Amino acid sequence: MTRLASVLLALVFSASVCAAGDQTPSADARQQQQSSIASPAGTAPQAAHTVTAYTLPPDLYQKAHERRRIHFRLDLVNFFYGLFALWLILRLKLSAKFRDWAVHFSSRRFLQACIFAPLFVLALDILTLPIDIYGQMVERRFGISIQGWGSWAGDWALGQMVAVILATVFVWILYAVIRKSPQRWWFHFWLASLPLVVLVTLITPWVIDPLFHKFEPLQKRDPALVSALEQMVQRAGVDIPPERMFWMNAGEKTTALNAYVTGIGQSKRIVVWDTTIAKLNAPQIVFTAGHETGHYVLQHVPKGIAAAGVVFLLLFYVGYRLVGWMLARWGAGWGIHALDDWASLPVLVLLLSILQFASNPLLSGFSRYAEHQADQYGLEVTHSLTPDSGQVAAQTFQAMGEVNLADPDPDPLDVFLFFDHPRIRDRVQFCVTYDPWSQGGAGEFIK
Repeated sequence: MTRLASVLLALVFSASVCAAGDQTPSADARQQQQSSIASPAGTAPQAAHTVTAYTLPPDLYQKAHERRRIHFRLDLVNFFYGLFALWLILRLKLSAKFRDWAVHFSSRRFLQACIFAPLFVLALDILTLPIDIYGQMVERRFGISIQGWGSWAGDWALGQMVAVILATVFVWILYAVIRKSPQRWWFHFWLASLPLVVLVTLITPWVIDPLFHKFEPLQKRDPALVSALEQMVQRAGVDIPPERMFWMNAGEKTTALNAYVTGIGQSKRIVVWDTTIAKLNAPQIVFTAGHETGHYVLQHVPKGIAAAGVVFLLLFYVGYRLVGWMLARWGAGWGIHALDDWASLPVLVLLLSILQFASNPLLSGFSRYAEHQADQYGLEVTHSLTPDSGQVAAQTFQAMGEVNLADPDPDPLDVFLFFDHPRIRDRVQFCVTYDPWSQGGAGEFIK
């Protein structure tokens, strides 16, 4: 996803608390079941050992810590280099040239957007491509990515196609709103973006995800696992029938482990990576899916969108207040005529990027809170389905952390700025200590 698209779609992607991270069992109540979940055929059970804390052997600890340090620096470089790329586009008057080409091509605003937005997206992403390439090199170096460069380039090109389509629609709407309401465009565009955010969330599992990965019915690959997941889903009271449980061939591109719930309404589904089926047993996979299901039961998606919506409404307003000053001071030198000029887009994206970065700790903090709640829900929803849900969850995090190289001791500033999940050490500690049932009590979310 390009920086432009990520800024314009920030409401959905910043609030997507169901996304999987490299430390999470995720990157989304009926009567208790009496039978426990056994490891289905085709699922490799982990060696039985008690986990009391998240630890790594010295060699893995060094690799995990180094990888996270590199990514922390890369996240910072990515932000500042992205700002530099936007400044360079303005300094070289590329956006003004793209505007001229679009205006000469057609007098119709939508067709102009179809020319200008793709040119701007591609220019920005080509300028920032070295950062993306380096990020892939890091993942290949540490063995997380096994994707060949040809396949990676193909995915990058597909990502550009998706980003161009999304950006064209959003940019066209943005400038239509600016022209119609020069003083209140920030509010009207924010309002108009909300249904588009919901639409993108709805169609992503159907349209976008299959562009990058192969999906098959999980029933076809592992019917026993489907039965185990059905028990959890029924206990959670969530409507995800077996035909909406899928296997994904992540192993062609990565060694990482993951399973997640995605989509809304009729697009809601459980997805289990093939790498996860190969490395985890059924109770561990069910806990992972239970964690993700908790996001839906606890309404984290609408709450996240609402929280991000409030934040980004404020950011749009601040951007509105600042963009006029920037254009008055530097607009002429950049070849920008006015705010409703297509060429002003890099200025808006630059401002919103800075404001989004500044607000990221707030939204990430909300996400970490939601992830902690989902961990608790996963423990509660699997409590009667497995003999020791806390130990199963701890073993799940331990196994995923070892494979995904989750750093036990990330930099606190890194956590504050970029972590949308709690530290894996804290998550394991919670799993091995949360046990209200031993005192005759009940769970908070599932009684």
